[in-house]
Amino acid sequence: MATGPFDRLVDAARSGFDAADHKPLLEAWQGLSLAQLRADLIERLLAAGIDEAADEARFLISHVLAPVPLAQALADPALFSWQQAEAVAALAWRRLQRVPLSQVLGSQPFWTLDLAVTPDVLTPRADTETLVEAVLAETGSGAARLVDLGTGSGAILLALLSERPAWTGLGVDLSDAALAVATGNAVRCGLANRARFLRGRWGAGLAGGSVDILVSNPPYIVSDVLAGLEPEVRDHEPALALDGGADGLDAYRDIIADLPRLLVPGGLFAFEIGHDQGEAVSALAREAGLVGVAVKPDLAGLDRVVIGRR
Repeated sequence: MATGPFDRLVDAARSGFDAADHKPLLEAWQGLSLAQLRADLIERLLAAGIDEAADEARFLISHVLAPVPLAQALADPALFSWQQAEAVAALAWRRLQRVPLSQVLGSQPFWTLDLAVTPDVLTPRADTETLVEAVLAETGSGAARLVDLGTGSGAILLALLSERPAWTGLGVDLSDAALAVATGNAVRCGLANRARFLRGRWGAGLAGGSVDILVSNPPYIVSDVLAGLEPEVRDHEPALALDGGADGLDAYRDIIADLPRLLVPGGLFAFEIGHDQGEAVSALAREAGLVGVAVKPDLAGLDRVVIGRR
């Protein structure tokens, strides 16, 4: 029975240890050096089906060590404490359950930004930067009204605003939780004075002729394919942002049908697409009377963006 402050502290620590979900890691890592702990974590990540295990182990450990560099902590054992090992274990346990690394760490780099990420939004992906590059290549630096439909974390909207100081932007999403994340990211990136957010379904709540540039990364995964996705996506990202219907094109049909009303004459649109959807989405755009329709590849050479104008 605890008799003094120190004893109570020890009892509290022991209780926390016993109740922790990550207790198996804590037990396995007792007495290990940082180098040994890192090696064990890499093995466990690989066994869990995570291919980039070495990189992810480095990210998890560095997150806890910051601002101390990993190399410095490896060289000086005094820089890594048991409390830090426990913090790594708590993060690593979630990652071993295939929770996305971005959600475990709470943020994800995108373009030149660092964006907060929660289970309410898709993790911003490097492939989506192809859309940002495509829009920047087709536009100048003059004032423009930008709209991002299905904005999620706000990644596309905020990346474009960060490159075009004269632009203002509106992010639309059906999810209140996603809008809260996007609003927080606008503040986080110092762009809240030029970005605002609105709850709505695609462009239904927007005035006609009110948009100079419209972008979107809508849900485009075929419904029947969802069950076979990696667990990080299938179990931990919002289905609302993934499910594109029976052929993956439901959202494109809704958005494209409204583009002639929303865009100013000459206005630009750009969509992220699945790697096999370039022809189908381009056809929808041309059928709606849009012009200059083109497909842009990502760094892997796969179709990634459909772009065009009213």
